[in-house]
Amino acid sequence: MNPLNHVGESKCSDDPYDRVTNPNGVIQLGIAENRLAMDLVKEWISDNVKASLIDSDISHLVPYHSMDGLLELKMALAAFMGQVMLESISLDPSQMIITSGATSAIETLSFCLADPGDAVLIPSPYYIGYDKNLKWRAGVEIIPVPCRSIDNFRLSISSLELAYNQAKKRGIKVRAIFLSNPSNPVGNLIDRYTMHELLDFVTEKNIHLVSDEVFAGSNHGTGEFVSIADVAHTEGFDKSRVHIIYGLSKILSLPGFRIGVICSFNENVLQTAKKYARFFSVSVPTQRLLVSMLSDVNFALKYIEIKKKRLRRMYELFVEGLEQLGINCFPSSAGYYCWVDMNNLMRSNNEKGELELWDKLLTISKINVTPGSECRCVEPGWFRICFTTITEDDIPVVMERIKRITENNKG
Repeated sequence: MNPLNHVGESKCSDDPYDRVTNPNGVIQLGIAENRLAMDLVKEWISDNVKASLIDSDISHLVPYHSMDGLLELKMALAAFMGQVMLESISLDPSQMIITSGATSAIETLSFCLADPGDAVLIPSPYYIGYDKNLKWRAGVEIIPVPCRSIDNFRLSISSLELAYNQAKKRGIKVRAIFLSNPSNPVGNLIDRYTMHELLDFVTEKNIHLVSDEVFAGSNHGTGEFVSIADVAHTEGFDKSRVHIIYGLSKILSLPGFRIGVICSFNENVLQTAKKYARFFSVSVPTQRLLVSMLSDVNFALKYIEIKKKRLRRMYELFVEGLEQLGINCFPSSAGYYCWVDMNNLMRSNNEKGELELWDKLLTISKINVTPGSECRCVEPGWFRICFTTITEDDIPVVMERIKRITENNKG
């Protein structure tokens, strides 16, 4: 775990905020966990768990099953993802591998696509978990490709070209581009034109493209989410270079269920991933319960609609609260977080000043957030602040605590 991340998590664990039982505790705004629609999930499980598991044929639950996931779950996931993405793509269950969370999916793809010491290009700022997921066991190096605020944190092919050529000069083999769409931590979306450019780039360089789409279905703005799967089906592109990561932790607010998905158009990658599947398989009862849940079309449609409304409202309220404190956010389109510019609260415009502010937010304001430097952002002062771990009633509490820093600076 990243050192700062560990410190923040420990503070939240030791002194967790609760509006009733511990109102002075540390508020967790550092994890992109969506609790806005957990009541819908709880209601469905309460009403259906007995019929889905206890009343079902025991032979469907206890024997060994395919390590790479039940076919029924793959089919249900394909249908559900079609609903989430408004039928813009049609996923093939035969091209899917079920994993114990998106973390396992990312690590598995790194084993499939690269050898230890090889590298991947990742637009930065990026999700801090990539450092662990790709490096710890697979030994894959990450080459950040900086995106800047002046360009609205948009990825440019020229930046990729520069990073690729510099790696080549150092004798480093670049095997793939890893990117998140919607972006984590920025919250922007990759448009079709850029995707076409990316596919042309990986084809020219003879490398792969991995699109982490776990935040698909988290749109709260007007921007259109486009899956790389949709563009890859366009005539003229080599789909065998494209691999996609999905999961239910974000889309369905089920991080504890540990469900991730690899979707690949490359038969060799699929066969290799199936061999790794014995190390990250998901329990059959978990899969059976999710087959029932995802196959409940009425629940799925209701959940998607209500979650989107609640997400948009929380985003708007949170951004409004920050603006009243004179703090601006990047105008994101998706995600469970705001990409917040807190440069005006820093004593010095550098990484040291950013980390000092992070420490004040944790110790004085008692809120845990993620500093941009942890996400490899090259511009000091940006922070990822998650707003879906709290309720509407908690927003004024968060703003009042941040206000302590603004008033402290004035003093």
